[in-house]
Amino acid sequence: MKNAYTAVIKKENDWWVGWIEEVPGVNCQEKTRDELKKTLGITLKEAVEFNRQDALSAAGSGYKEEGSRYFKV
Repeated sequence: MKNAYTAVIKKENDWWVGWIEEVPGVNCQEKTRDELKKTLGITLKEAVEFNRQDALSAAGSGYKEEGSRYFKV
């Protein structure tokens, strides 16, 4: 199951700026809308992977991962 994320995108002067609603700290700016969407996707992927690794590291040993089917929001 893939997660869905929402990008908030707007043009400010000569730049396109955007955020991912569901993940604080994922924001970017680029000269074109297409580049912004690409950069947001890359940044989102990196943030999710970093957060995942951080959570697993904090758990130490003896943990069990539960799938997202248990955590509907």
